[in-house]
Amino acid sequence: MNAWPYPRWIAHRGAGKLAPENTMAAFRVGAAHGYRMFECDVKLSADGVPFLMHDATLDRTSTGHGIGGAQSWDVLSRLDAGGWHSRAYAGEPLATLESIAAFCLNNSYFLNIEIKPTPGEEAQTGETVANAAARLWANAAVPPLLTSFHPEALDAAKAAQPQLPRGLLLDGLWKGWLETALTLDCAAVVCNHALWDSSTVLQAKSAGFRTLSYTVNDEWAAERLWDLGTDGIITDRVDLFSPGS
Repeated sequence: MNAWPYPRWIAHRGAGKLAPENTMAAFRVGAAHGYRMFECDVKLSADGVPFLMHDATLDRTSTGHGIGGAQSWDVLSRLDAGGWHSRAYAGEPLATLESIAAFCLNNSYFLNIEIKPTPGEEAQTGETVANAAARLWANAAVPPLLTSFHPEALDAAKAAQPQLPRGLLLDGLWKGWLETALTLDCAAVVCNHALWDSSTVLQAKSAGFRTLSYTVNDEWAAERLWDLGTDGIITDRVDLFSPGS
């Protein structure tokens, strides 16, 4: 991407830890704190519906049990995805990518979709999520940014919808990370914030990538990243960092 249209601050999973992650409630809380861009995790139900959830299993963030991707959307849609967080959010349902897209598009918000496949479904998830994103944002000025830790998912997204911007997520600088991001025609590299230093930022920027960081919850870490010249920060602390800064 020659022009980078996204804000510098990105709310992690909607609102960090202030609301049940990856739910509509979280997006509303993040927006209430002034955030205009959000990150979320998207996987597929057993019948192919893209929905928001971080973990492979349902147990931590819903009343369901077992592998989320093994359940139909009819079953998933009836789970409570808010009560685990606090009583105030009891009864909050799981969100679909379609519902999050409507929220973002109707409010001129930006979205980072992390493709979070159920293990073994990397290519299918990448393709399906990319096709859904292309359809939902067909008339939008700015498309969502698709990211993943799984090169197979990004490769499938690229094959399906090459016009959508992609970002390679890294929790370690494994051999060939830069070459992989180039091969996938990524627009960005999104690192654990501790991995960025003057050398890695130079490598990424020299290759034409934007540099983003997760998950930054301390002021000193944010200041270090801005001093390094990175382009975006994903944070849980929507209550601490002003997205206008």
